[in-house]
Amino acid sequence: MRQLSLFAAALAAACVAALVPTLAAAGVGFQHFNIPDPKGGAPLEVGVWYPTASSGKPQPLELYTQTVAPDAPVRGHGHVLIVMSHGHGGSYAGHHDTAEALAEAGFVAASVTHNGDSWKDSSRATHLEDRPYQLEVLTNYMLDRWPGHDRLATDRIGAFGFSAGGFTVLTLAGGEPDLSTLKDHCRERPAFTDCQIVAAAKFDFTAPRVWTHDPRVKAVVSASPAIGFAFGKAGLAKITAKVQLWRGEDDPVLPNPFYAEAVRKDLPVPPEMHVIPHMGHYEFLAPCPPAMTRAEPEICAHEDGFDPVAFHARFKKDVVRFFRAALKAPGNDGRSRPG
Repeated sequence: MRQLSLFAAALAAACVAALVPTLAAAGVGFQHFNIPDPKGGAPLEVGVWYPTASSGKPQPLELYTQTVAPDAPVRGHGHVLIVMSHGHGGSYAGHHDTAEALAEAGFVAASVTHNGDSWKDSSRATHLEDRPYQLEVLTNYMLDRWPGHDRLATDRIGAFGFSAGGFTVLTLAGGEPDLSTLKDHCRERPAFTDCQIVAAAKFDFTAPRVWTHDPRVKAVVSASPAIGFAFGKAGLAKITAKVQLWRGEDDPVLPNPFYAEAVRKDLPVPPEMHVIPHMGHYEFLAPCPPAMTRAEPEICAHEDGFDPVAFHARFKKDVVRFFRAALKAPGNDGRSRPG
């Protein structure tokens, strides 16, 4: 009888343990739409990932596939907003796996395709002042006009960016870059990717630019930020947001020490820094599916021994942890307010 009781107790415990992930798990809702530019420019393409009680199904997303519930109702209240900025020539979809992880954790992640610097149109790629402005437009829309805006917390916002997007979110958080520094940088390093872009665009190093800042941004994840050297200590002095900074040890596009390392040294408060061995640049994008590998082999290539799937499992976990701690955000594990 005692053995039977122990068996029954163990079986009950196993059943409870098996049920916990099911009960705690939340689906990911997804919306894709355009929002107006208040200055009269072309509409901005947006993707939004958010918690939902609905089950997801595999759905195409450009060259990717994601498991989401399109247009499902938002689950819960008080979700912290994370706005996302892609790299040069990318789109809102490039970090969908990170956005899904944020939504699973109880955040609402909203990503914009930057007009003039996407795979569809790169005609304004060197007009870097457009980018933080467009991210602020996205933030305002999400807080004021998105159908689920009443489900969002309004007192703290996070920003995530990669490459040119990493530069964008640092600027949005208060950074003031001096783009005239590009002139000497590129005179000495003409083969660098940023210098090739500048040369092709016949860049005006002295053109006046107005940079958009948003004091609502309280935490920033910047992965391999472009032209980090252009900030300097003075240009980063007004950043009060907490910063998590990432770079690949073997990044050939934005090589050390001119970009992420320059930002790390000059931030007024030391960031949470991550340097990933044997990693290049584009591995911060969601792992490439076969269709993308065929279409973009250079972007999808990586060093032998580097596992992009394993890296992204760690990356997503650390990004969620950082935003949750920095923004005092509740989790999607039963502590969020349902409804």
